[in-house]
Amino acid sequence: MTLILDLFRGSTMRLTLEEIAQSTGLPRSTTHRILDQLVKTAWLEHSASGYALGRRSLRLGGDAQGFVDLRAAAAPVLHELLLRTGMVVHLAVLEDARVRYLDKAGGRFAAEVPSRVGGGAPAHSTALGKAMLAWLPAEEVDARVGDSMSRLTQRTIGDPGTLYQEMHRIRARGGIAFERGEHSPGIACVAAAVRGPDRPVGAVSLVGDAECRLETVAPLVAAAARTISGELVSQAEGRARRPAGAPEQTVPSEQNSPAEQTWSAETLARLIAIGRDGDWI
Repeated sequence: MTLILDLFRGSTMRLTLEEIAQSTGLPRSTTHRILDQLVKTAWLEHSASGYALGRRSLRLGGDAQGFVDLRAAAAPVLHELLLRTGMVVHLAVLEDARVRYLDKAGGRFAAEVPSRVGGGAPAHSTALGKAMLAWLPAEEVDARVGDSMSRLTQRTIGDPGTLYQEMHRIRARGGIAFERGEHSPGIACVAAAVRGPDRPVGAVSLVGDAECRLETVAPLVAAAARTISGELVSQAEGRARRPAGAPEQTVPSEQNSPAEQTWSAETLARLIAIGRDGDWI
């Protein structure tokens, strides 16, 4: 188990069964049996693209391992968002049914936003959480939040059916999630997930008061999330190509950004509208 877990050098790194067996020198059948147990106990997770660190590993490694790459890739992007908007900026990850805040930056309004680095919030009540949940399989969403959808305000989503409708709208908007007074009265937020090869690895958000026009900054959040995703892919591919013991090199993110549909700011602005009752649609 230690030989296998030592192969994973970051939260975005994915390895196939054959790669793990070859790197550890373990028989393929033995490797598969151990991997199955590690997945069942949440030390690893498995998807079509291979194995990656699971939520149990990331929780223990925390800032010392899995989240270092994400925070490093996001730091200049978050700074740029702050300078351009003057709004409160968040970086978060999904842990079970909650989001965990990795970074927070902002001006005077930051003191009014009830979040702190290292703290958390129910995923279904935040734009950050909904942005990440929207890209997970339905059965995983059920396992994470099915029994923990408490209402924090009158506007908080409180049942699975409404949450699934909201996730469908988020995917239809290309990943843009909104929240207005669902977590805290008087607070509004727009977020987008930082996506890995086949699942979200984090999310970025901008926060303002309940009256702010979030549709004007939504394209900036979407672009920021894509930039961070591209940088994480570059880091992972750079490590995969680097021989053991060789110094780390920087690979330009533009060359290795995830292959996905991207929309212009003008297109995103047209896709985002406000309903007659003030809710985001």
